[in-house]
Amino acid sequence: MASTRSTQTTLAFAAVTTLFFAWGFITSLVDPLVAAVKGIFTLTDFQAQASAFAFFFAYFVVSIPASALVSRLKAVPSIIAALITMIAGCLIMLTAANAANYWLVLLGLFVMASGITVLQVAANPLAAALGDPKGSHFRLVLSQTFNSFGTFLGPLLGAHLFLQGVEVKEGTVITPEVRAQALHGIDSAYFWICGLIAALAVFFFLSRRVVTEAAPAPAASSDGLFAAFSSKWALFGGLAIFLYVGAEVSIGTQMALFLNSNAIWGHSDAAFSVPLLGYAMGSDGVQGVSLQEAGKAVAFYWLGAMVGRAVGSGLLTVVKAHKLLALFTAIAAAMCLYVFAVGGVTAGFVALSIGLFNSIMFPVIFTLTLERSTASAESTSGLLCTAIVGGAILPLLVGLVSGSHGYSFALIVPAICYVALCFFAIAAGRAPTVRAEGGVSSVH
Repeated sequence: MASTRSTQTTLAFAAVTTLFFAWGFITSLVDPLVAAVKGIFTLTDFQAQASAFAFFFAYFVVSIPASALVSRLKAVPSIIAALITMIAGCLIMLTAANAANYWLVLLGLFVMASGITVLQVAANPLAAALGDPKGSHFRLVLSQTFNSFGTFLGPLLGAHLFLQGVEVKEGTVITPEVRAQALHGIDSAYFWICGLIAALAVFFFLSRRVVTEAAPAPAASSDGLFAAFSSKWALFGGLAIFLYVGAEVSIGTQMALFLNSNAIWGHSDAAFSVPLLGYAMGSDGVQGVSLQEAGKAVAFYWLGAMVGRAVGSGLLTVVKAHKLLALFTAIAAAMCLYVFAVGGVTAGFVALSIGLFNSIMFPVIFTLTLERSTASAESTSGLLCTAIVGGAILPLLVGLVSGSHGYSFALIVPAICYVALCFFAIAAGRAPTVRAEGGVSSVH
């Protein structure tokens, strides 16, 4: 009997981990999608970045209601509701691709991200709870690793499906055939994603009893959801999350366009000589890096974050969190400034490497804020999750700057963000803590 229950719990954990992979994969598809819609619908950089805005704006709208929903319905019904919402988003994306309507693309992304927001609020504590309590941290880290793996694979598949033959450089024209092929790629991607999500929804419905029994009871909050607004450090941490997510998403969503530009890799084959990177990009035999090849290279920006999380976890056992955050943010700022000031082929490799230093920022900012906030952990966490809306706002600004001054120049915006985050880390090192470090659910 105990063996059967253990097997059921293991299967439930595997399903929850699949959710982590799924939302990482879906989120990173936004990067090649931004490049694709720019060409398909003949958009400016600013208009194309509306795709990122639609996706990440959902965090601002849904995070606090999602916390209330999970508290009311418990984890499993909330997950099923989230998956159904994501299916609705996929169906809207299928309609958008077949109707060639950009407004429907934006609506589909918003609906899908709304479901993902609820999913993250419910799934993080559930992953930690499914099994022996002594292994909770290991399970959450393992699930987050699969999330990172999803963010690595997303751009590879997205570029393959969305960007075949698509070019957006000045003077290029997308033929009706290329446009139809790109729309078909979007249709295919979200059709299969819809099927995967539907299968997960069925699994969770059928196994709802065993998963519910293992799920933790919602923690009672000592104050309201909006109490964090009265805490200076909760607000400070919210600003830090806003800037971090905004910087990371801005770089990721512009990366394919940046690498494809003539000032970086547009006329160079240097990237193809790099082991693994060159293989993944898959040279088409034409001099320079096409938009599709550049889109595949974006995967290595997210792979850097995956590797950095593994290395950073070890470093955090011997280096104080605020010091490591200060170091990583300073390096990321310097790398952005290098791209801004120097440019050229080497700037492409430097920009891809920024992901390595983004890696530990979210969980460390989250933890440092929780330790110093005078509001409850639940209220503070709700505010910090809401601040992920930086991923909606700052890409629009970066798109505006790149449209006027070029992609290299636009990295001055994330550079400023990283400098501000460095000051946050220094200030955190000097500020007193009001609670011991507790568990933190990384939702990005």
